[in-house]
Amino acid sequence: MSANVYVEAQMLIRKPVEEVFEAFINPEITTQFWFTKSTGKLEENKTVTWEWEMYGAKSKVKVLKIIPNQLIKTEWGDPAVNVDYEFKKMEQGTLVVIKSYGFAQTGQDLLKVMNDNTGGFTTVLDGCKAYLEFGIRLNLIEDKFPQK
Repeated sequence: MSANVYVEAQMLIRKPVEEVFEAFINPEITTQFWFTKSTGKLEENKTVTWEWEMYGAKSKVKVLKIIPNQLIKTEWGDPAVNVDYEFKKMEQGTLVVIKSYGFAQTGQDLLKVMNDNTGGFTTVLDGCKAYLEFGIRLNLIEDKFPQK
């Protein structure tokens, strides 16, 4: 593994921390800005499957730890990486920080996966902000890699 290498994306979402946290654990909300299907709500020590139907892609997501309104620690992907979602109550709303680490790749492959993670999680946060603050579904994930 590439020690001490991580990707971080963050965004202030102008909503209460409880509402933003719920958006990441409850697939009824998350499907409005990220994946299209989930086998269930995120719960500690549970594994769910997320699906992006437009790409024919699925990923098993193992939930390692949940601290309500503060932290969701997961492991997912192939090869598996750790992805932490941190929630910090701010005067203007909630700061969400997504950290991805534990990459198996090295060299150019590591650079590519880091770039993909940075762009992907930034897109997720942008879509979440638009949906929670303004009720707008931007379809960012679907439009990121449009099919013919």
